[in-house]
Amino acid sequence: MLRENQVLAATKTEGTHMKVVITGNMGYVGPMLSRHLRATHDDLTLVGYDTGFFGHCTTGVQVLPEVRMDTQVLGDVRNFPPHLLEGADAVVHLAAVSNDPMGQRYEQVTEEINYRASRRIAELARDAGVARFIFASSCSMYGAAEGAPKREADELNPLTAYARSKVAMEQALAEMDLGDMVATALRFATACGASDRLRLDLVLNDFVASALATGSIEVLSDGTPWRPLIEVRDMARAIEWGITRDADTGGQLLQINAGSDQWNYQVKELAEAVQAAVPGTSLSINTDAPPDKRSYRVDFGLFKSLAPEHQPKISLEAAIDGLRTGLTMMGFSDQAFRQSHLVRLQVLESLQAGGQLDAALHWLHRS
Repeated sequence: MLRENQVLAATKTEGTHMKVVITGNMGYVGPMLSRHLRATHDDLTLVGYDTGFFGHCTTGVQVLPEVRMDTQVLGDVRNFPPHLLEGADAVVHLAAVSNDPMGQRYEQVTEEINYRASRRIAELARDAGVARFIFASSCSMYGAAEGAPKREADELNPLTAYARSKVAMEQALAEMDLGDMVATALRFATACGASDRLRLDLVLNDFVASALATGSIEVLSDGTPWRPLIEVRDMARAIEWGITRDADTGGQLLQINAGSDQWNYQVKELAEAVQAAVPGTSLSINTDAPPDKRSYRVDFGLFKSLAPEHQPKISLEAAIDGLRTGLTMMGFSDQAFRQSHLVRLQVLESLQAGGQLDAALHWLHRS
C-alpha cells in the first residue's frame, strides 16, 4: 500500500544503505520526492521533519503521503533537533516560507526560516558528518532580468523577501566552511504540476484550476513576462541527483539552475496552452497592465551538462494534462479556490485567525 501503485516508473538503484533527512516534506514537493526516492532506491531510510502547517491539505489521495517515511517528526525548523542528523548521509532542505505573497505578508519570518534557520541546519549537517546537503533555492533571485537567459554567474536582482532570503542562504553556503560536506543549491524554476498536496498559488496550476472551475483564464499582467517552469516530479529527479552528486561533478559547493531551456515561457503562452487543453475556456489578457518586473529567462545548460541522467522529462502539455486529470478526479469545481486551503497564504492566515498560529508563525495550540 505504501509504495506500489502510485510511484513513478523508474529503474531502482541497488547500493549501500542511505539515510536521507527531508525538511519541509509535508508540503507540495515533499510527497512527490518521497514517492520518487522510494521508486528509485531499494535501501533507504527517509526521515521527515515538518511543522505541519499544510499537513491537512492533501489532494486526491486516500492515505497520508508520510506513510512513505520511516520516521516523521513534527517541529519548527527554527528549533531543528541535531540528533535527527545522526547517521544521516544527506539532508534535503525544502522547508521555507515558499512564495512571494507569503514572503510579503510574513517578511521577518521569511528571513528567520528561509535564511537563519536554513544556515543553522546546514552547519548542523556539516558538524554531524552529513555527506550531502541539498538546498531548494530559486531562479526568482534573478528578478528583473532583460536580455539573454541568465546563467549562474550572472548578476542577481532579487525583488522580493522570498528571493532575497534564497540569495542570503546561498551566500551563507558560499562563506561557510563546509568541511567534507558536498552542498548543492538547486535554483529551481517555478514549480508546477499535480501533487499529493496540490498548490494552486502557482501560475500554471492556477490557470488550469481557473479553466476548470470558471471556464475562463484572466491574465492580470500583459502576458509578456518570462517564467521558467519545472514539473514537480522533475524537481524530485533533480534532488535525487543532488543526493548522489560528488564534488568532482561541479565542485564542493554548486549553485545551479535546475530546469530545462525548453520550459522558458511567457505567461501568455502558458495561458494559451491551458486554453487549448481545456476546450471552451475563454482567455483575457490585460494588455493595459503596467509591466510585471518579475520577468526572467534562465539558461539551464550547466544542469544539462552535469546531470544528463536527471534531466526534466515532462512536457508542458503533460503537466497540464496531469493537473486537469487530477483536479477532475477530485471533482474540483471551486470558483473561489484562491481563498481555499489550496493556496498556502490562505492556510496560514486561517490558522492565525483561528488562534492556532501567532504572528511569527509559531504554533499556539493544535486543538
